[in-house]
Amino acid sequence: MAGQYLLASDFDQTLSFNDSGVVLSELIGFHGFREKVAGLSYTHLVQQGAELAYLILHDPDFRRVRREHLVETGKRMRLKHDVALFARALDTLAEGYKFSFYVISAAPQEIIQSALEGVVPPEHIFGTRFRYVDPLAVTATGGATGEVQSIERASAGWGKVTALEEIRAALGISHDHIIYLGDGSSDLPVMMHVNQHDGLTIAVSEAQYITRIARRTVLSDNAMSVLVPVLEDVLRWDSAQIRRVFAGFGFTLREWDKTRTDMLTIEDATPPAASP
Repeated sequence: MAGQYLLASDFDQTLSFNDSGVVLSELIGFHGFREKVAGLSYTHLVQQGAELAYLILHDPDFRRVRREHLVETGKRMRLKHDVALFARALDTLAEGYKFSFYVISAAPQEIIQSALEGVVPPEHIFGTRFRYVDPLAVTATGGATGEVQSIERASAGWGKVTALEEIRAALGISHDHIIYLGDGSSDLPVMMHVNQHDGLTIAVSEAQYITRIARRTVLSDNAMSVLVPVLEDVLRWDSAQIRRVFAGFGFTLREWDKTRTDMLTIEDATPPAASP
């Protein structure tokens, strides 16, 4: 289909305001999640974005995590405004166009499904999947009931590229009909992959590395804002048409600033004068 597109999005801080690892840590009463993640990032032990999955599997402070903790974490996640409306809007955005909305994230599958229940179908969510200890197989030395046994799949780093390609092949669309939304350095591999094949990449944060890679950057606390580059770059609509679309959803684009920022560090190359 000439008008069929795959729109894939990260979850943590792309569709949500906060990080699922922080919310889970608060739930189980642990403080210091960011410090643990910083330590893992420094050692390059795991792919960026998969730190929470690694901690749940290996760290003593997170071994207490069970499936019910992940589900409850999802319920506590603060989604960006109008995520549900954004998902519905993609279904009827323009005649002759179909946008298939998927979520690809290193966050645990249970967290994302719980947070997006009724918004995104479970089969459209590709998160980190765990294997749990079978309650029937628990013995005195065989682990605790409901304990995470292993990682079945982690959609982090280049794992996101693999998931994206699986979805694209299943939908039967070309690479240049992919749109990807992300917020941080863990999204760099998949964004570079999409850019290489002439797709559209959209950053939703000012993180230095990702804004250099993404073709467009949109900063807003409302998920509907991502429609702006989609309408401009895919449908080729002008600002008047875009404003009418938002008006149809009951919104007014009160502030719409298009800026380009040059970030420079300038040093004096003149050698210092010799001391007398």
